[in-house]
Amino acid sequence: MMRRDRLLLAATLTAIFSADLYFVLLPKLRSVGLGSGDLCPCGSDNFTLPRHGGLATPQLSNWTLYGTTSEPADDGGSKLERLFSHPLYNIEIPVLGSEERLLQAEQPMEYYRKKVAHWERHMHLRNEAAALSNITVTEHGVTFDPEASWLKFHSGISSYALYSRNDPAIPKLLKDMHRMSVISADYTQDEKALKGACDCTQVVKPSGHHLKLALKMQDFGKAMFKPMRQQRDEETPEDFFYFVDLQRHNAEIAAFHLDRILDFRRVPPVAGRLVNVSGEVLLVTQNEHLRAVFFTSPANNTCFFAKCLYVCKTEYAVCGGPDLLEGSLSAYLPSLSMAPRISISNPWTRSYTFSGREEWEVNPFYCDTVKQQYPYNSGNRLLNIIDMSIFDFLTSNMDRHHYEIFTKFGDDGFLLHLDNARGFGKHSQDEMSILAPLSQCCMIKRSTLVRLQLLARPEFRLSDVMRESLKGDSLQPVLTEPHLSALDRRLQKVLRAVQRCVRRLGEEYVITKDFVKSTATPQINTEMRKDR
Repeated sequence: MMRRDRLLLAATLTAIFSADLYFVLLPKLRSVGLGSGDLCPCGSDNFTLPRHGGLATPQLSNWTLYGTTSEPADDGGSKLERLFSHPLYNIEIPVLGSEERLLQAEQPMEYYRKKVAHWERHMHLRNEAAALSNITVTEHGVTFDPEASWLKFHSGISSYALYSRNDPAIPKLLKDMHRMSVISADYTQDEKALKGACDCTQVVKPSGHHLKLALKMQDFGKAMFKPMRQQRDEETPEDFFYFVDLQRHNAEIAAFHLDRILDFRRVPPVAGRLVNVSGEVLLVTQNEHLRAVFFTSPANNTCFFAKCLYVCKTEYAVCGGPDLLEGSLSAYLPSLSMAPRISISNPWTRSYTFSGREEWEVNPFYCDTVKQQYPYNSGNRLLNIIDMSIFDFLTSNMDRHHYEIFTKFGDDGFLLHLDNARGFGKHSQDEMSILAPLSQCCMIKRSTLVRLQLLARPEFRLSDVMRESLKGDSLQPVLTEPHLSALDRRLQKVLRAVQRCVRRLGEEYVITKDFVKSTATPQINTEMRKDR
């Protein structure tokens, strides 16, 4: 009997030890192995493309948090050039047919001719009226340019992106927005819709609070001007709700560059500019309401404020120094009459109240509900939402309540990443809730993932290529160093979130195959940096 009890005890201890080894020790060893830099060769062969086409399958067992590894020697070359010459940034797309192009070839030119003809008629009548009243009218030189950069930009929009990787029109458009003469200034259409009436009880203030203007250039290109409201080194105060945060012009500029580096190409081109608010806004506007909000401050600076009644006060104004004011200029998309867009509520929208919470904030299985709803139950829409959440997390933009799509491209069309001015407010904080679509749905495009992995490598570090890209803008520095460092930190958190999903659900479920193959001879996409 004693011998039998000993055997039973030994068997029991053996079973307990085996279970402990299998369920506790082995997972810990795997975790250590995945987080160890020793398992990642970090060589160039990590991101080669297979011969049979398609993007490389990420080697998840080789994932490394690159902030903890030693850096290779810097050869002094351009990291941005190396990034854009990488095969992942030279992916072929099919030959575009009429259905894949947003506009037909003749549409933008016909629209252009009508705008020029309307302007000429309007100016002719204005000059006649001024002559009868003995008033001198300032003439603004205008040009009709069939090769205008904004025209090329509109013509190049496809079902894949707003512009192609090597589109020469984009660096030219950035340059034109920076230096071309302004012939007209007005309120934007959404501000005009307010007609000066604002509801002071609203928690979310209307767009008139944000002081944005539509500027028309001498070649009839249009850009949205957002003036500087906050210094570069200022962070959003801790007590501010996201829906009353200031809009930052440098955030718009940085978001365009980040979007291009991530190869999304869903943000319209944005350039920084010093605008003369007297000569390029006040003297060229024909809107009496806009003229009425200009004044000269006690410091003899030219200032203006929003027309909404509750902010029609000088303390809400922005001022030049004495006339020059920093701002961002975002290129306009084609007219809605030519290229209709629809605005759709983000499934992960936030509660724009002081105390309310949305379902996704309390229900960790919320994505299961979204997946059953149109248009997220098929196609790429949900994956595009997850792309957008990663982009917003990197910029720390919590204000993505809606998104827009071009109606022509249907449910699988890409999402437009518009209105990014509330990003880059806090470099010291990472708002993990922005990543809820990724962490709850546990899905990501392979093309998105492998580019994120590439940008985590020391030779392509995200902060470094962003710093280099932003040097092409005239308003340097666009971002302070703490904001650039925050990009690297947040990128690692995105990769960790994907890694957790893969451990829980498996690579086949989490990573979705997409896109085609690398070009045989990669093109170096350096035009934006060289021409600006």
